[in-house]
Amino acid sequence: MNAELSQAFEAQVTRIRESGVLGRSHGLSRLFDYLADPGRRGQTQREADVAHEVFGRETGLAGDASVRVYVHRLRRKLESFYEKAGADQAHRLVIPVGDYRFEVVEVRAAEVGPVATPKLWWLWPALGAVALLLAINLAVWIFFAHETAPGRDLARTAATPLWAEIGRDRPVIVAVGDYYIFGDTEHGSEPRRMIRAFEINSPTELDAWLMDNPEYQGRYIDLDTYYTPVGATLALREIMPLVRQAAGGGDRVRVITASQLTPEMMKTSDIVYVGYLSALHVLQSSVFERSRFTIGSTYDELIERRTGKSFVSGAGIAPGDRPNRDYGYLASFQGPNGAHVLIIAGARDIGVMQTAEVAADRGMLAGLKPAADGSLEALYEVDGVGRTNLRAIPIAPAR
Repeated sequence: MNAELSQAFEAQVTRIRESGVLGRSHGLSRLFDYLADPGRRGQTQREADVAHEVFGRETGLAGDASVRVYVHRLRRKLESFYEKAGADQAHRLVIPVGDYRFEVVEVRAAEVGPVATPKLWWLWPALGAVALLLAINLAVWIFFAHETAPGRDLARTAATPLWAEIGRDRPVIVAVGDYYIFGDTEHGSEPRRMIRAFEINSPTELDAWLMDNPEYQGRYIDLDTYYTPVGATLALREIMPLVRQAAGGGDRVRVITASQLTPEMMKTSDIVYVGYLSALHVLQSSVFERSRFTIGSTYDELIERRTGKSFVSGAGIAPGDRPNRDYGYLASFQGPNGAHVLIIAGARDIGVMQTAEVAADRGMLAGLKPAADGSLEALYEVDGVGRTNLRAIPIAPAR
């Protein structure tokens, strides 16, 4: 490689690292750094070496598709970068088909002979379903951000103890509970199905789990995909008008998924969480270290610390339109640096939706009395049919 191409290679490696296109997958980052190492520049690496040195896999394992899957994903990430942020670059970093190495090419050469990629026939149905769900969620969020709940005295409700501190001194972040899902290739070349596992909540955790369970390397892969339950998105209809009222305008409100929430955001913004108790992410420790409840054997169970009484949701096992019972959880407390946190949650859909209705109803909020430190906490028994919530009954004294 001559000096000009060597400089172009280094420049493209730097731009791609800084662009964030590799996402949150440590596996992709490790593979990128491995292939970008100056000592391997221009040299095709053996698949067994990549499997062992990058992913900790033993060499000589027949049917291990981990390297091929990750190389394919990395190739797609590079193509995505050069289609968008890197479209003006004079050179491109590519992975030649059939090789395990980086090559830098001029743009004209890349346009004349584009790198071919296999068609993802198996992946399209799954991604199509996810894309449709995300599009619906986005449309719902946009609608909720511009519509107000008719006939509700927002100003008076926003002045209740539950809402009074939200948005007073800081902007507001509405965090919607979401879940990480990853792909199962069944040791093939493409994902065949998507998996949600409660113990794996991010690409980083998937990478760590795969390191501890190497027999699944190449089978389970990161798709950089999350989803939000229906109940959480529907609950936004009830609380978004109040959030805007409390914050003094929609321009001081930002909606994100809970997986995007960071401790730094919690120091500078008031937080309103809407979603399942199992999707609190970074908020979970803050909520339950001060709660009089703790999580039971699953996230469908809350246990009162003092009495040991258990509250178990049946909403996840009642099929179709059968009557079922869920639990809704409402709490507010002061977070880091004086910021305020409001939790509108449930074990399942009807719990979340009913708790949102409680949080938006001034009459139902009248029974909530703050503790000496200003915090509030209440648990509700929610009866419903299917995904329709019917009523909420306070079952633990609010404080």
